Amino acid sequence: MNTSIDQSQNKTLTFILYALYIIAIASAGILAVIALIINYVKMDSVRGTIFESHFKWQIRTFWWYLIWNIIAFVPFIFLFFTGQNATAFAGVALGAGTFCLFVIGLSWVWIVYRAIRGIIALNDNKAMYS
Repeated sequence: MNTSIDQSQNKTLTFILYALYIIAIASAGILAVIALIINYVKMDSVRGTIFESHFKWQIRTFWWYLIWNIIAFVPFIFLFFTGQNATAFAGVALGAGTFCLFVIGLSWVWIVYRAIRGIIALNDNKAMYS
């Protein structure tokens, strides 16, 4: 472990980043992007500490969250294949909307779970990966 780094400052930053990932849900993901940028910028300063594992955990959380949100909108592509048929358009829109809301809802639960799990490990002064 790198003991030359102020551990309390890094612990506070790591906690704030977890909080940003949680409240990013209310900001349409903007706060998650800000947290991600901070993760990448500050990665060198936490290298060799338990906080490095937390930063990697947060970065992976962001990218998986983004992938799942992109997947949530994929069914809307099928709207282009409905042509002039209003019934087909309505059916596809309803199905795509339902799928989208379900996947986004699950991704919100998932990102909050990952952040809370990280906060608990951070509070116990444990790394995210053994």
